[in-house]
Amino acid sequence: MKKLFAILGAIAISATTVFAQEEKKDDEGYKFTISKELPVTSVKNQNKAGTCWCYSGLAFIEAELLRMGKPEYDFSEMFIVNNTYRDRAMAAIRTHGDVSFSQGGAFNDVIYGMKTFGLVPESEMRPGATYGDTLSDHSELSALTDVMVEAVAKGKLSKLQRGSDGELLCLKAIQAVHDIYLGTCPKEFTYNGKKYTPLSFYESTGLNADDYVSITSFTHHPFYEKFVLEIQDNWRWGLSYNLPLDEMMEVFDYAIDNGYPIAWGSDVSEQGFRLGVRKGFCVLPATEVKASIGSDQAKWSGMKAKDIQDEAANHPTPQRWVTQQERQEAYDNWETTDDHGMLIYGKATDQLGNEYYMVKNSWGDYGEYHGMFYASKAFVRYKTMNIVVHKDALPPAIKAKLGIQDNNANNGKKGKKK
Repeated sequence: MKKLFAILGAIAISATTVFAQEEKKDDEGYKFTISKELPVTSVKNQNKAGTCWCYSGLAFIEAELLRMGKPEYDFSEMFIVNNTYRDRAMAAIRTHGDVSFSQGGAFNDVIYGMKTFGLVPESEMRPGATYGDTLSDHSELSALTDVMVEAVAKGKLSKLQRGSDGELLCLKAIQAVHDIYLGTCPKEFTYNGKKYTPLSFYESTGLNADDYVSITSFTHHPFYEKFVLEIQDNWRWGLSYNLPLDEMMEVFDYAIDNGYPIAWGSDVSEQGFRLGVRKGFCVLPATEVKASIGSDQAKWSGMKAKDIQDEAANHPTPQRWVTQQERQEAYDNWETTDDHGMLIYGKATDQLGNEYYMVKNSWGDYGEYHGMFYASKAFVRYKTMNIVVHKDALPPAIKAKLGIQDNNANNGKKGKKK
């Protein structure tokens, strides 16, 4: 009997130990193991301005230059923003308001902008400088320019007035307000002891805007062809290559594995984003989990969707792996919207083996990881609107399907004329 009690006691102690270990494991929260991390520049803060497209687009360009072995740059967002707002105002006027005028934009505005207008250092045109701040606040700016653009675009005018130089007076007036709040775009400046224009500065970096491509995945257009992604902030009607969902995700992994950063446009209204982004993670919890006894997922098998969501706020859970059809339906039903631009620069896993991408945001030094977070591959697969990458970041087989010429030989630099 003593032997039996000894055995039962040992079992009880063992069970208590296992329970304590499991409870400790549950209390760990999210723990990430990084498998690949690319160099990026410091986290910036867009503050009270809808200019994530520019902050993330230039973060991508700055990371591209690091990839190319160039020095670290800090480019002026407000230079691109000022030029872009002028063009968008004119587009809204020309289309009688059918093109929306707002603070938003797309990655294409940055790629087009650096090719057309050039680039300038942050020191030449800082956010908030014209009103004594160090960060942007475009609330008052938009209150003025939104009304001005609408008054002309939707006004009952027989024709638009022009100045003695032939330029539209309404556009001059709108531009004047932008210059007052954003700063005047420099025509010439000195950087590291050398004089540049914005275009010569862009050319000096070795960047080639034509080397960058936009990728998306939707079924309402043919795969392996380009189309205009139907979102309001794609007002320049930039083209994206359309890939099947699995192949788009293949681009994510190939790019990061081979050292190429990714400009990532995503819906961030999903509960999985709001759930924990300030804690450092962004997830898409599975609504139904089927698992065999003894597997890592067995704990969540049979649990209600809400219970899993509650768990996901504190601990890793199995992730939902959407189909191409589910992704399309979310887009068609306005559940997936064009919300936010960010930079992806690495890969990691959690304790369950779920895969994540490392994301640099533009909301300043916030959260567990000081302005960056981990987005689960499941979330990225579901909620990505589009990405921009260097064309050499595409897997060779996919590049061939899209008919894109290989450019590995010059590593992203402009090719010499023959």
